[in-house]
Amino acid sequence: MEEATGMNSAALVPKTDFAIAVSGLVTMQSFAPAVIAVSSLYGLLGLFDVRPGPYFHSMALVVALLAITVLRIPRTATSQLFGGNFAVVIAVAVRWLIVLAVLFALGYVSGFSLHYPRRVILTWAVFTPALIICASLVLQELLRRMLCDPANARKAVIAGCTDSSVALARRLHGQNEFCISIAGFFDDRGRDRLKVNGEVSLLGTLTDMPEFVRRNGIEVAFVALPIRPVSRVMELVDELRDSTASIYYLPDIHVFDLIQSRGEVLDGIPVISMCETPFHGHRAAAKRLTDLLLTIPLLLLISPLMLAIALAVRLGSPGPVVFRQRRYGLNGEEIIVYKFRTMSVVEDGPVTEQATRGDARFTRVGRFLRRYSLDELPQLINVLQGRMSLVGPRPHTVAHNELYRKLIKGYMLRHKVLPGITGLAQVNGLRGETRELEQMEARVRYDLEYLRCWSLELDLEILARTAVRVLNDSKAF
Repeated sequence: MEEATGMNSAALVPKTDFAIAVSGLVTMQSFAPAVIAVSSLYGLLGLFDVRPGPYFHSMALVVALLAITVLRIPRTATSQLFGGNFAVVIAVAVRWLIVLAVLFALGYVSGFSLHYPRRVILTWAVFTPALIICASLVLQELLRRMLCDPANARKAVIAGCTDSSVALARRLHGQNEFCISIAGFFDDRGRDRLKVNGEVSLLGTLTDMPEFVRRNGIEVAFVALPIRPVSRVMELVDELRDSTASIYYLPDIHVFDLIQSRGEVLDGIPVISMCETPFHGHRAAAKRLTDLLLTIPLLLLISPLMLAIALAVRLGSPGPVVFRQRRYGLNGEEIIVYKFRTMSVVEDGPVTEQATRGDARFTRVGRFLRRYSLDELPQLINVLQGRMSLVGPRPHTVAHNELYRKLIKGYMLRHKVLPGITGLAQVNGLRGETRELEQMEARVRYDLEYLRCWSLELDLEILARTAVRVLNDSKAF
């Protein structure tokens, strides 16, 4: 009780100024990239002694619009604020490449690109993202320090000590960006019945809660009571309305294994998504654009290598150069996946034998290709076709899918996204043969974790870890 009463109403005085300061920093984060991009463009014109004309003014307007819409890094409940500087650098770099791609496309289509000096544009394209990254890191650090200040936290209490409410309190305590401090819980059950540990502070019964909220200047009240005794819930909410506290109802949905859960409103009716794909709207477009921007240059770069591999496969053993196999893709639909043939047999039937270390079916060339994952290179064509992505759950054969979907709960959820050439499971050492069911279960757990936590930054991290791991992977055979 002392913990709650010790926070006096004086702490509420700076809250308005605090909100204004936070809003100001967030606004600066939104518009700083546009200001920097346009300012650096005009600054370089002066540096290179180039007089700006109507073409430059038009370009500056387009740059400002793109910077506001594309370079604005979205924030979610699990914000990048505490995710480290690397996440910010990658996010800005990826979005800057998208801005440049759009500008070059517009310049090519309109023919206006001839009116811009190359030295100015190239210098601007290289140095501007560095300035934006520095500004983003500074603003992020200022915002982080402000939100982490305990003096700015809103005081909160929770009605009902449940698994969900305890988990909420734990997360709010561990993520200061929410700026909420939990004073304790109210529940009609005693500590012995609740079987809670020392991290839970019981402040009294539900009857005590409204008076406690009013007396101690509590600003947020979470109600985590079962909905069945609706009259008791409504009575408590009505009593809490006799205060200035914000009231939130916490439904007990965390007993489910949620994927991309979020609140929605469908024609005025609130709903909660419990299992959804991370790729919808602009996120799907960003994922696809990233795949194309990385795949097309990579294919052009390695095309001589792919031709050499194709020739080696053809001369090394009889059979097709490219092995085509049916696998499950997005939404569980069958797709054809390409690989350089590495075996003397081509299997794609109802029963498929997994490749094993020292498998007698490997050809001489195939053994080398599999050691360095070069047999997967034709799947870049699958990425261009839109059947696969660079990063996502690895597609399994149809035979294996039909087997494991019956043995592993939630197995088919991994097909809510495009399959990938590499994935979170693979960079965590789960690739190759799966002799035991536990091995496949572990792989599926990583696949579902990818669905829950997807971001462009995570994709780039997986690609970077794949590039390092492919040269020294003991499970590659």
